[in-house]
Amino acid sequence: MKQDNYPFEPEFSFKQTIENQWENVLYLWSKKGKLIAFGIIGAIFGIVYAWLKPITYTSRLTFVVEESKAGGGSLLSGLAGQLGFDLGGLSGTGGVLAGDNVQQLLRSQKMIKNTLLTPFGDSSTVSIADEYARSSKLSEAWGKKYNDGKPIRFLLNSGTYTRLQDSLLQLIIKRISDKELAVGKPDKKLSFFEATVTMHNEALAQVFTIRLIDQATRFYIDTKTKRQRNNVNRLQARADSIGLLLNRKTYSASEANSVMLDVNPAYPTANVGLELKQRDKLVLQTIYAEIVKNLEISRTMLIQETPTFQIVDEPELPLKKNRTGYLISIIYGGLITGIAGALFLLLSRKQVKNS
Repeated sequence: MKQDNYPFEPEFSFKQTIENQWENVLYLWSKKGKLIAFGIIGAIFGIVYAWLKPITYTSRLTFVVEESKAGGGSLLSGLAGQLGFDLGGLSGTGGVLAGDNVQQLLRSQKMIKNTLLTPFGDSSTVSIADEYARSSKLSEAWGKKYNDGKPIRFLLNSGTYTRLQDSLLQLIIKRISDKELAVGKPDKKLSFFEATVTMHNEALAQVFTIRLIDQATRFYIDTKTKRQRNNVNRLQARADSIGLLLNRKTYSASEANSVMLDVNPAYPTANVGLELKQRDKLVLQTIYAEIVKNLEISRTMLIQETPTFQIVDEPELPLKKNRTGYLISIIYGGLITGIAGALFLLLSRKQVKNS
């Protein structure tokens, strides 16, 4: 009977595995000189990396958002929060700056662009975008490549920007959003938020963080109070219009009353004009009183619906300096190259055995 030839598979032996690993250890120990050389090379690379890596500065700002009106499910949300659940985040009805929405809002293109197009200084015509492009060498690099060697600027008084300026601005926005801006909520049960900006320019990181929160504050408050504020403005315009008509009717009724003093009492319809004016005046007074009452109610509601947006910790100079330490770079560089050298020696030995 003919038997099929199957490839030979050795049985697994735990003892043999340990012996093989021990042989590898002894082999590497015999090559310790080369491993030390690999480690020294890696340490040198680590020193060079720590020396060449630019220093960055971290600007951190903490703010709190307090809604004026608590939702009807606040008790249930509080009980769920004690169990580790966030019902507000699941329902998605917490507002613009509630839950995880704050991250998307502050990192949105609209907020970052509006911030970049604000003045870098209090009385400066230079924008934050212009200072960012200059300090990151993007202005000169793009100028040499696309603008006949002229640096690209973002002056505040320039009005509209060219297509090339818009392209560079979009690149800056993407870089900030992806790499340099982080927004988080330290505790989901609290209303505290933290915005962190890391840049190579210390003053730029501080100014950008403060201006970004300022832009978000205005957008948030305008969004939350837009409907009620429009209602107040409409009632105010109506109250001003009716108040002007009431003043005219008051003067008209007073003139008619003065005329009545010289009218012959033999004419029975002589006081009709005065009564009509007094009636119109009374109607306008009633309407004006109701509108003023509704206006005050709307103003009170506007104040109640206006949220509290308060900065808790503002970034102050000097900012936190981020620099790679030489000791850490030496250790990591030596370990990485040492491990890579050990793997290289083991693979070389295995190839020699197989051949």
